[in-house]
Amino acid sequence: MTVTKDDLALFNQFFADYQQRYIRFAVSYIREVTIAEDIVIDSMMYYWENRAKLPPDANIPAYVLTIVKNKCLNYLKHVQVQQDAFAEMTEQAQWELNSRISTLEACEPDELFNHEVQNIVGAVLSKLPKNTRKVFTLSRYENKSHKEIAAELNISTKGVEFHITKVNRLLRQALKDYLLYFLYWFFLG
Repeated sequence: MTVTKDDLALFNQFFADYQQRYIRFAVSYIREVTIAEDIVIDSMMYYWENRAKLPPDANIPAYVLTIVKNKCLNYLKHVQVQQDAFAEMTEQAQWELNSRISTLEACEPDELFNHEVQNIVGAVLSKLPKNTRKVFTLSRYENKSHKEIAAELNISTKGVEFHITKVNRLLRQALKDYLLYFLYWFFLG
C-alpha cells in the first residue's frame, strides 16, 4: 500500500485530535503518564500498520480506543502478576522470618552446651578402657566414694584415684573450648 501525503496528513490530524483523549483514558486506569503515553503511541502505530485490513466504514477512533483498552488491560494484568509474585515472596519471607524468630526464642543455650558437652564426654569415655570407664561412672554418675569403688571393683583406692585423674585430664583437654562457658555459669550464672 502506497502512503500518500493525504494519508499522512489525515493520520497526523487524527493523532493530534485524539492523542490527549486516549492518554487521559489510559492514565485513568494505568495511573502513570509515561506508560499511558507509550500505550497510546503503540496503539496508534498498530492502527497505522494495520489500517489496510480495516473495512472502509470502520470507526477508527473506536478501533484505536479498543486497542488502547486492550493494551491497558495487558499492562495491568502484568502488574497484577508481578504484585502477586511479590506478595507470595513477601509471604514466604515473612513465614521464614517468623520461623527463625520462634526457633531462636525456643533455643536454650544451656541445653545446647549441655548436649554438646555430654556428647564430648560420651566420646571420651567410649575410648577409655573398660575399668577406667567403670571407675569414672561409679564416681561421677553414681556418687560413690573412692573406698566404695575400690571395694566394688576389688582395686586399691590409689588405683581409683589413678583412673579418675586419667579421665579428668582427658576431659579437661577435650572440653578446653568450653572452659570459659563453665567458669561464667559457675561464678556468674
